[in-house]
Amino acid sequence: MTMELDEQARAILRLNDMGGYTLPTHGLYPYQWNWDSAFAAWGFATFDPDRAWTEMETLMSGQWEDGMVPHILFHRPDAGYFPGPDVWQGRGPIPSSGISQPPVAASFMAKMLDLDPSGEPRARALWSKLKKWHAWFMEWRLDKGAVCITHPWEAGRDNAPDWDVAMMAIDASDVGEYTRRDTSHVDPAMRPTKFDYDRYLKLVQIGVSVGWDHEKLREINPFRVADPTMTFTLLRAQRDLLAMGRRFGEDVSEISEWITTLEIGAETLWNPELGAYDSRDALTGMFNNVRSNASALCWYAGINDPRAVPATKRMLDAAEYAIASFDPEAEGFEPLRYWRGPVWPIMNYLVGSGMEEQGQIEMAARIRQDTARLMELNGFAEYYDPNEGTPAGGGSFTWTAAVWLGWAGRPSERQRGAA
Repeated sequence: MTMELDEQARAILRLNDMGGYTLPTHGLYPYQWNWDSAFAAWGFATFDPDRAWTEMETLMSGQWEDGMVPHILFHRPDAGYFPGPDVWQGRGPIPSSGISQPPVAASFMAKMLDLDPSGEPRARALWSKLKKWHAWFMEWRLDKGAVCITHPWEAGRDNAPDWDVAMMAIDASDVGEYTRRDTSHVDPAMRPTKFDYDRYLKLVQIGVSVGWDHEKLREINPFRVADPTMTFTLLRAQRDLLAMGRRFGEDVSEISEWITTLEIGAETLWNPELGAYDSRDALTGMFNNVRSNASALCWYAGINDPRAVPATKRMLDAAEYAIASFDPEAEGFEPLRYWRGPVWPIMNYLVGSGMEEQGQIEMAARIRQDTARLMELNGFAEYYDPNEGTPAGGGSFTWTAAVWLGWAGRPSERQRGAA
């Protein structure tokens, strides 16, 4: 079974390979997405290291002058996707969106370097670009040391309940007419609602109105939410960037300071009433009271917090397959609607591998086993129903295949030691 799925996963990466970059899946996502691409590079690194480094280099080739790496790079026109480059009007060297995404690239580059030490010269060339991107986050996205998003798409968790209150405060009455493309590829019941999409586009229009000037945008954007996903992935990425910098003989003193800042910021996301890390509206200071799979990313960030264990265990036990993107016991849980309930293998990897590293063995084993079981039973889907295991969203999905090749389809170090 493992060898058969290995070959299927490799075939998916090859199928979605556009030469220098990889599509998340054909049809639904016809461009290069930021964190998808980092997962793709990791997947390729398990069997084609040269192609893996090319993926990362292509991603970083779209970096803006100010350091930001956009969440979408529009390498070639595709009428099947909306909103495209004409709507975003990004200002980088490649047509792009105007926002970023969770900065997991440095962490995956560290893993690629472990798998392929001969790639060190290429990693060295990318290191300073990654540092510049991390510096951009530290300059433009912090609130009390936690990392904010300025658009729900920036978190990667597009329609998560975390954003509901802030989204309701946005006036999208003048957003204009548009035609969505996503619902022609996937059942609308699995996608964000029109209410959400109106506000997604309004936020894009606000960014375009100031030419994506981050200083001006910070003053006028009605959406600014401190996010566990961004905070924990950047904290982990800073740790990995620092370790590689030391290996390369670079000055890492500034990165050490960034790590301290982010550790302080992470604590501002602890919601004692929820018993979990939570998103916080930076404009109002209010917690959103949402327990999600992002709440459990603390271990991935190197924070072994015993306070987070009870609520995380309850989330794991509340569904057949762990870990749901939104608390299955919470009001508004939807098992098939994007980030309002489904299990995402990519988040399972981030959460589960972090738990393994921090010694949370029981929870980690559950997540790894459930992730593998979902793929074995239902293929490499974008996400899955946490109760039924039903595959949902896009099919033949790149980052799901990468998670199988790099983690879910492999025994853990603990399992290997016991063999």
